Amino acid sequence: MEVMVILVPLAILLGGAGLAGFLWSLKNGQYDDLDGAAWRAIADDEPVETKR
Repeated sequence: MEVMVILVPLAILLGGAGLAGFLWSLKNGQYDDLDGAAWRAIADDEPVETKR
């Protein structure tokens, strides 16, 4: 039972750090353009040369 004295505050601390990181990412616009990164990953940067 003594370990609960360490684990409960640690879990609350880690949960608060995760929440703070999530709120920071919202504030800095990380979720503004969700489709742009997906399209940039599959977009062709250079035109394909066709052989004749």
